[in-house]
Amino acid sequence: MEEANKKLSSGRIIAIAILILIPFFAYILYPTYDKVNPTIDGLTFFYWYQTLWLAISGIMYAIAAYLWDKR
Repeated sequence: MEEANKKLSSGRIIAIAILILIPFFAYILYPTYDKVNPTIDGLTFFYWYQTLWLAISGIMYAIAAYLWDKR
């Protein structure tokens, strides 16, 4: 029960917020990746950029969850 009462430090909360907000802004800045070129094996920039950020977002969310659970 004592473990549940421990609070997160402000530095850790800021790190978690940054890890969650970076992918949000990467997706919301639509005009920056609304392009056709460069392509990778016929896949336009628009699609491979989003796919790349999907993987990056998953990693960042996993790190944020780890920081949240590690009290």
